[in-house]
Amino acid sequence: MRDFHPDDDLISPEDYAPQETPGDFDPGIPNQLLDFILRSGPTEVVDTDLFAVMKKRRSTRKFSDKPVETVKIDKIIAAADTAPTAGNFQGFEIFYIKSPEKKSLLVNACNHQSYADAPVVLVFCKNPSRVKFNFPPYILRKFAIQDATLAAGYSQLAAQALGLSSIWIGMFDEQKIMDILQTDLVPSSVLCIGYPKQTKFPKSRRNLKDLVNVVW
Repeated sequence: MRDFHPDDDLISPEDYAPQETPGDFDPGIPNQLLDFILRSGPTEVVDTDLFAVMKKRRSTRKFSDKPVETVKIDKIIAAADTAPTAGNFQGFEIFYIKSPEKKSLLVNACNHQSYADAPVVLVFCKNPSRVKFNFPPYILRKFAIQDATLAAGYSQLAAQALGLSSIWIGMFDEQKIMDILQTDLVPSSVLCIGYPKQTKFPKSRRNLKDLVNVVW
C-alpha cells in the first residue's frame, strides 16, 4: 500500500488488515479475501440500487462524530480494488490515514480545508511502476492517474451505498502530502468519508442534451 525510498530512516505504517477474514484464508487464492469482504456484513440495509446511489451522492463538508464501522471501511477499500485499471496492473496505492496528528497536518496540506480531518481519510496515490507496459513513462503516468481516479470514484459510490457521505479533495500541496505519508508516490486525490451531519438533496445538473456531443 505504499512505496518508500530504501534509504529513508522512517517508520513504515502498519499493513492494512480487514476486521474479518475467511477461516480458510489462503493468500495464494486470487480474490478470496476481496470476495469475502464484498459478501460479508454490515447487517444494516445497504443500498444496492446503483442508479439510486449515483443520484443521492453529494459532496459533504460537515461530518458527525459518529465513528465509521470497520466493516464499512473494509467494503469501501474493497470497492476500490474492483475498479478497472490499465492492463489490470492496478497502478495506484491507498494510504488510510488513522493518526489524528497526520490528519491535522493533512488539513494544512489541503489548503486548510477542515474536512480533511474526517472520520475516514483515504489518500489515493499514483504508482506507475506497477504498470508493466512497454510504453514511455508519460503514458504509464497517465495510466496510473486514471487508475487512481477510478478507484477513488468506486470508493465514493461504495460509501454512499453504505449510508455514508464523502467529499473529494483535489486541491492540495503534493509534496506536503508525500512528506506526511513518507512516500515518493504522488497523490491524485484525498477522499474524506463519514456520516453526514445532514442529508443534502441532489444539485441540478446540466441537461443531457447539453452534455453529450454526438459524432457521426
